[in-house]
Amino acid sequence: MSDESRSTPAQAPVAAVIPAAGRGVRLGPGAPKALRALNGTPMLIHAVRALAASRHVSLVIVVAPPDGAAEVKSLLDVHALPERTDFLVVPGGDSRQESVRLGLDALPPQYGVVLVHDAARPLVPVDTVDAVIEAVRDGAPAVVPALPLADTVKEVGPAAAPGGPEPVVATPDRARLRAVQTPQGFDRATLVRAHGTVTADVTDDASMVEQLGLGVVAVPGHEEAFKVTRPLDLVLAEAVLARRRLNDGF
Repeated sequence: MSDESRSTPAQAPVAAVIPAAGRGVRLGPGAPKALRALNGTPMLIHAVRALAASRHVSLVIVVAPPDGAAEVKSLLDVHALPERTDFLVVPGGDSRQESVRLGLDALPPQYGVVLVHDAARPLVPVDTVDAVIEAVRDGAPAVVPALPLADTVKEVGPAAAPGGPEPVVATPDRARLRAVQTPQGFDRATLVRAHGTVTADVTDDASMVEQLGLGVVAVPGHEEAFKVTRPLDLVLAEAVLARRRLNDGF
């Protein structure tokens, strides 16, 4: 693919894909993680509102559990969402990768910039969303929001026995490491190409672009864009929402 075919107009319309088909095993039994309540509202709705808060995002595609598209559509219908943003629900697949691809398949042709956002990151600030979009519009084929690591990181080898001590084999330079968040932003043609080319399991879409040999850049992330994975994360998310209500006066 030529550089020309990967170029993105500076004002290309922006769409967001939110894969929300996972079960969220680490949060325990019950509803899929994206549908768990946070301050009385499903996490998914918080995530949708967070993306739609950007004036640049004009379409949000939610990729629902394969048998739960009608339920997710009903959720979107009963919660207040920005009128200037269009919303679409499509059934997902068995993996996150497949769900993102199904979201891309539903994307109308006019959208040149695509965000992919974890439904389990319900509190990402709009400034972070806008920073990712701006970097894609400035010409980056793939953009990730990222934070410096607070902890020292060790690389370990396998334990001699299951559950036993793991030998430390290296200590990477923390200054060069980043914890990557979402939304990740892409030139649409690049992301479509990545999903049509890379078949190995990956943990994020930017790594698929890396496997194409294309550049990925990082912009500053935000501490409130953390991923809600464990019960303790729900407590933290509730605390963030309480602080926001206090600061915003409602």
